[in-house]
Amino acid sequence: MRSDRQPLYMIGVASRLCGVHPQTLRQYERLGLVVPARVGAKNRLYSEADIHRVQRIQRLTQQLGVNLAGVEIILKLLDQMDEARLEMEHSFEEYRIEAERRMQQLMTNSNVPIRKDEPLLPVPKVRWKKLDL
Repeated sequence: MRSDRQPLYMIGVASRLCGVHPQTLRQYERLGLVVPARVGAKNRLYSEADIHRVQRIQRLTQQLGVNLAGVEIILKLLDQMDEARLEMEHSFEEYRIEAERRMQQLMTNSNVPIRKDEPLLPVPKVRWKKLDL
């Protein structure tokens, strides 16, 4: 299974997939809004993630009327939110594992009856939603 970050598409294919002119993709790259992989000195390869990012830029500019400076700020904030969400998920999982370990340790030194078919901490699975713009 391939990653959505794997470079796949030449600029012509990427521009067709996004419904934009190749020059638009070059402009987005110059502004740092999209960073395609480079093969050699000239060839750009765009990933599925790059395609989705360009589509997001198009939605922000065309449907919501945001200028490219505003798009840059919005994308940076969304990237920071994604990083914070991933950190939170990681921290929450570390907490759950440590709490399970401590509870197991307490229970092994206790005469309290324990159900072996359930987790010691009934922690719900938390799903963080990505903001879709």
